[in-house]
Amino acid sequence: MDFKQCLQKGKNAEIKVLKIIQKKYPFAKVINGKFCKYDIYVPEVNKTIEVKYQEDSKYNFVIEIASCGKRSGLLITKADFWVIFDGKHYYWIAIKNLWKCIDDHNMIPKAFNVKSGDKKLKEAYLIPKQIFRSYSDCVIRQEAYI
Repeated sequence: MDFKQCLQKGKNAEIKVLKIIQKKYPFAKVINGKFCKYDIYVPEVNKTIEVKYQEDSKYNFVIEIASCGKRSGLLITKADFWVIFDGKHYYWIAIKNLWKCIDDHNMIPKAFNVKSGDKKLKEAYLIPKQIFRSYSDCVIRQEAYI
């Protein structure tokens, strides 16, 4: 999958998450453009959400902290929550719980090149899905929102 395809799938996941949120908070909106601190703003509760699409993640979630030597992802987010969609489930996690997961398990970030997508050198935590799930605030099957 090339970068444009990855980007489009990520945008589609954002729209799905937005629709989920709008059932309870109708004024929630996607932040468009080159803004990278979060994807969705919910004014009714003053909360922000970052949506990540990781369909090819079978065992681990990749939690990026640097790209090409620059801080990114978790280190620059201003989101209150991240939602990671793996093609089957939406994993909702508060940022404080994500950091707690990393700290509790003494995780060390790893550097690697991504095989698909933007193909830039990344630095990221690889968090096993089972561990990630245990720190998630909510995990919902995709079928619940179709």
